[in-house]
Amino acid sequence: MSDGHDFVRLLGSQDRGEELELNGTFSEDSPQSGRSSRDHSAERRTSSIMKDGSRQKQKKTVSFSTMSNKRKINSTAACISSMMEGCEMKKVRSNSRMYNRFFLLDPDMRFLRWEPSKKDSEKAKLEIKSIREVRVGKKTPVLRSNGLSDQFPEECAFSILYGENYESLDLVASTADIVNTWVMGLRYLVSYGKHTPDVVGANQTSLRTLWISSLFEIADLNKEGHIPLQRAIQLIKGLSPGMKTSTVELKFKEIQKASEKFGGHVTCDVFVEAYCELCTRPEIFFLLVQFSSNKEYLDLKDLMIFMELEQGMEEVNENTSLEIINKYETTKEGTEKGYLTIDGFTRYLLSSDCHVFDPHHKSICQDMTKPLTHYYINSAHSACQMEDHYWGMADISGYIYALKMGCRSIELVVWDGPDNEPLIYLSLSVVSHVSFRSVINVIDKYAFETSDYPLIICLVIHCSVKQQHLMAHCLKEVLGDKLYHFPACPNESCMPSPEQLKGKILIKGKKLSPEHSDSEGDVTDEDEGMEIAKRLGNDGEEHLCEGGLRKLRLCKELSDLVNLCQSVKFRDFETSRSSQKFWQVCSFNEVTASRFSNEYPEEFVRYNKKFLSRVYPSSMRIDASNMNPQDFWKCGCQIVAMNFQTPGLMMDLNAGWFRQNGNCGYVLRPAIMREEVSYFSANAKDSLPGVSAQLLHIKIISGQNLPKPKGSGAKGDVVEPYVYVETHGIPADCAEHRTKTVTQNGDNPIFDESFEFHINLPELAILRFVVLDDDYIGDEFIAQYTIPFECLQTGFRHVPLQSLTGEFLQNTTLFVHIAITNRRGGGKAQKKGLYVRKGKKVREYTSTKTTGIKAIDEAFRTAIPSLREATDLRENVQVFGPLF
Repeated sequence: MSDGHDFVRLLGSQDRGEELELNGTFSEDSPQSGRSSRDHSAERRTSSIMKDGSRQKQKKTVSFSTMSNKRKINSTAACISSMMEGCEMKKVRSNSRMYNRFFLLDPDMRFLRWEPSKKDSEKAKLEIKSIREVRVGKKTPVLRSNGLSDQFPEECAFSILYGENYESLDLVASTADIVNTWVMGLRYLVSYGKHTPDVVGANQTSLRTLWISSLFEIADLNKEGHIPLQRAIQLIKGLSPGMKTSTVELKFKEIQKASEKFGGHVTCDVFVEAYCELCTRPEIFFLLVQFSSNKEYLDLKDLMIFMELEQGMEEVNENTSLEIINKYETTKEGTEKGYLTIDGFTRYLLSSDCHVFDPHHKSICQDMTKPLTHYYINSAHSACQMEDHYWGMADISGYIYALKMGCRSIELVVWDGPDNEPLIYLSLSVVSHVSFRSVINVIDKYAFETSDYPLIICLVIHCSVKQQHLMAHCLKEVLGDKLYHFPACPNESCMPSPEQLKGKILIKGKKLSPEHSDSEGDVTDEDEGMEIAKRLGNDGEEHLCEGGLRKLRLCKELSDLVNLCQSVKFRDFETSRSSQKFWQVCSFNEVTASRFSNEYPEEFVRYNKKFLSRVYPSSMRIDASNMNPQDFWKCGCQIVAMNFQTPGLMMDLNAGWFRQNGNCGYVLRPAIMREEVSYFSANAKDSLPGVSAQLLHIKIISGQNLPKPKGSGAKGDVVEPYVYVETHGIPADCAEHRTKTVTQNGDNPIFDESFEFHINLPELAILRFVVLDDDYIGDEFIAQYTIPFECLQTGFRHVPLQSLTGEFLQNTTLFVHIAITNRRGGGKAQKKGLYVRKGKKVREYTSTKTTGIKAIDEAFRTAIPSLREATDLRENVQVFGPLF
């Protein structure tokens, strides 16, 4: 609660060179607040609207700037004023027909009227005191009917329930802002009719004004009633991190001009008005009003309902609400009385408690005792290269970066170097070499800094036997006990688990036969080794053996370091089933792997249930671009080698995917890809047997502090953003939607658009938000965030945005609402939030697949009617169940 005061104290001590004494927040009747001497200009404009007889109601300050008529709504009273002026909306009848009507509120605020109407004018009205509830969205059977479900968006509909029988007046507005204005005004009027004026008057706005005024008083070092403009700007920027100096300065000038108070100083009333207009987010204020018990703050029960029904929290009680209030509420009286005002609510929604990423996944949350083959493994391809594969510089910092990113498989391409020092390089550049020993030293230092789970070093050897001895000696000397020394046991049937291999480094490479007794021998080079050699003009044709494979002379000392990850040549799936050992690993060029994925999807998945496979980029990717890892994860390929130095969509998918298990570099594959008795095709284009499909509802509400695209100068400081929402996974789950472009207030845009995604294999799905700047020359990247579907938290969430290279952008977020229906396990995860659509046009029934065994098929056929009944029951509960 003291954050604001602490900041002002720091600001004041910087200006004056001394520490200021804090007196805390002021009480309602504190004489220091100066309430009686400062009748703020915003309050004067609207206070006369709210009346009960001769008594005037205090206005509630909040700024909205997205109304379709460009008019600014500054308070609840201004909402009611707008209702009195009226607007056109569609009235929806029970027969699903819609009629354009002009709706307005009577001047005495007792009746809501509409015209034209065939009814007598006295009948085309609704008494305010008869209103029982105001619902936002398609929350009545009339609005959910099939004939209307796709004719207007969820956010543009609302319903007024009235009378003893809870009849409904269903309305559709042209914009979400009009809906919010009417909903807030009607709810306030309903509240006003139920409570005494004293109760209504004790609202959060006065407390908010007192709080802001108290901050101003502390910043007013000389108690002159005004502070320098620059100090006022810094104060607001400190209270609202990320706000631009130019935005704050312009707002002060606008208010000073309107009130004819010019100069380089800011008075308290100007400061309060500027803060309320700049730091009140309309979408959050409307949300607060919708959940409040007819007030403009959330009490303990309101907050409990919000956390349980919208945020999906379980075991919520009043103590939970109190913890949130004590942590985020800004006013002293708010914390004492147990309610959350708009500033506290905003702080709460921006906090880590409302992050879109489930905190459960920030630590190890998956079973790490399965065989190594059951996990996806974060893998780097050419970590030494800083740019492309031909002329890019090499540097050990690439390995450090990859290891800190959670990489658990690193490739080392080793060549003969001068002075008996093996070198690692992938390009022809004279500055592209790094010594083998320096890389091993880096690996020794950083191998287990981010993750304790095993690291795999993939050796691609192109050096002489003499320098191979040096490599083996270096590995044993530097890595010591970290090296995994135990040979694979033929009596075992699968690889050890990551848990068993904690803290160990595995060497993947060629291996001499166990019966080989000489100090060296010949092996065939793996595909990738040949490709690299050809690319660098050292294909060694004189060493080609029968079948076109390249021979490699390998020393036994280095061979003995290869135990659990022996590299072997892949021949075909049948040969692998009959003769490949569980500790043997095949590497696939991405072209070959893509062909297998398309032509033999079921076989490829079945192969990867038992064996490790590594997919590496094609040699044609001389620019170090990346392949799509999802193309191979869907086949069960565990090690998909990525060029970590190349940012973009593919690296976003990789980084986002491996964030889900504590960023340990290992992610457990879906059960359908691990279980022996299961069927899965990598190219599935429909629902999968035994997997519960999910329906993902996303509403992109707004963006905060969106920066100008890096390097952009065509439009000055103007940003015209739009958002792409993408889902990646199996083919059936790949989809994308985009919002409209916001051409005004682009750094803090309001989008208010909803999308739906059908997710058939949730365990393999990834969601990506991309913000772009709409430009006639070419749309430019602003920011992105990528998150596995399984890590999503439902409810109202802020999405932290990242730059092109993966750094988080400070105070730059998207505000979204997420709901997921048909989540496995049911319960709280089946969201019924404000913006969730409940029904689907076509009801999908679970079916059974014939096995060909007559007795089994007949036994399961009898279950089909019960399955259909269960589906009907579930869908009916979701569509017609409890309404909020």
